[in-house]
Amino acid sequence: HRSMHNCSTTRARTTLATHQRRIGASQGSMKTTAMQKQLHGNGTRGKASVSRLQQATKGMRATRSGFVGVQPNSWTTATTAHNATLRTRATRVEVAATGAKLPEGRKLRVAVIGGGPSGACAAETLAKGGVETYLIERKLDNCKPCGGAIPLCMVDEFDLPTDIIDRKVTKMKMISPSNREVDVGKTLSEKEYIGMCRREVMDDFLRKRADAMGATVVNGLMTKLDLPTSKDAPYVVHYSDYSDKSSKVGKPSTLEVDVVIGADGANSRVAKAIDAGEYDYAIAFQERIRIPDDKMEYYKNLAEMYVGDDVSPDFYGWVFPKYDHVAVGTGTVVNKTAIKDYQAATRARSSKRCEGGKIIRVEAHPIPEHPRPRRVKERATLVGDAAGYVTKCSGEGIYFAAKSGRMCAEAIVEKSRQGQYMVEEADLRTYLDKWDKKYWATYKVLDILQKVFYRSNPAREAFVEMCDDDYVQKMTFDSYLYKTVVPGNPMDDLKLAVNTIGSLVRSNALRKAAAAKA
Repeated sequence: HRSMHNCSTTRARTTLATHQRRIGASQGSMKTTAMQKQLHGNGTRGKASVSRLQQATKGMRATRSGFVGVQPNSWTTATTAHNATLRTRATRVEVAATGAKLPEGRKLRVAVIGGGPSGACAAETLAKGGVETYLIERKLDNCKPCGGAIPLCMVDEFDLPTDIIDRKVTKMKMISPSNREVDVGKTLSEKEYIGMCRREVMDDFLRKRADAMGATVVNGLMTKLDLPTSKDAPYVVHYSDYSDKSSKVGKPSTLEVDVVIGADGANSRVAKAIDAGEYDYAIAFQERIRIPDDKMEYYKNLAEMYVGDDVSPDFYGWVFPKYDHVAVGTGTVVNKTAIKDYQAATRARSSKRCEGGKIIRVEAHPIPEHPRPRRVKERATLVGDAAGYVTKCSGEGIYFAAKSGRMCAEAIVEKSRQGQYMVEEADLRTYLDKWDKKYWATYKVLDILQKVFYRSNPAREAFVEMCDDDYVQKMTFDSYLYKTVVPGNPMDDLKLAVNTIGSLVRSNALRKAAAAKA
């Protein structure tokens, strides 16, 4: 009996060791203490163990990457359970909140100040994740002066219905200081486009979706934020409540919350309250113009971008199509007082196609130029324009606003374990770490492009010349539409580098020639 037991045990150990070596690469080292104890029991148990291992072995077939087709049995079930336990333990370590557990029946309370894309997406994610959420927005019919362009990936990523997209732009014209026109969009497929939205329509949809998920939407204006007086004390949000439509005067109200998300734009009051620091900003000026139907037909799927010292010393002018009108605008950082002159020049450059139009709305708003020095303090943090997430060169902000709001909210939901625990500054910083890791390079590259190509008219001519290259268009659109760094072809990259250097050399020569004449 002892001999049979030893034999059985040896065979079982050998089979087990062999099996472990084969699956070790994919599952890691597996502790076998429990299995060895079972094998060291009486002979019957040893035979049973061998039998189970033999059954498991029969259900396998060798492949280059390991074994597949393992049949369910007690050993594999135990292994799966063990791995699941390890994964659960690892997950718990990863998402453990640094704050204390909240009282039974009490959820984490978060106030989101500002109901644009960043605030609405943050509120939706928080409410869906079990957090008690308040979304405070003064202008529920807000019409922010914004080009309204959104990348294709945003439509799917944020489940946007097509009926909030006014136009699907598949063609663009880049127009240089000398009025050279370059058609952009030749590399787009039939299913690819840039969405053009009216902010009042899109923002309203996002807020209503947050409300449907359980967020409390408040028509109010934050006037003051009292910071916590101790580690566990609440933030006190002072705001004017405009929910009574019969009165134009807001009712003074207060709200106590655990966390505050500032999504209240470039002039963020939350940013001021947490001493987030100042940053430079651009002034965007836009006119909505209703033009004759025949001219609107020209713009039905086309947008225009004008560059030149006349329309902006450091940005570009645009004509973007909307539902039944066009948005004509420009922006600048370095000479804000001349913004109306730049707008007049943009109107003049586009007058041939916008002739006979009627201005139906005039809008102006500050746009941040770089992230704020501080974006989180204790249990308050910033997203969207309040944090400074607008790209240079392109001036894009809608996608990054919505994405930052969602990423911030996801960190809060995860770290609070669906609203059951208090969160602290370290928890909120996980959102900033992920954000910077994912997008820092994008902001840096666009900052460099703006400094290189928007510094003079010759440089702008070179920029427009580059945009005529199919490879440049493909790389640019792929990166914009899908918000990912697209790997290029080495030979094409080399060709692009040579062409870029050549364009810059020509632009410098033209600039020197112009300076000599002056």
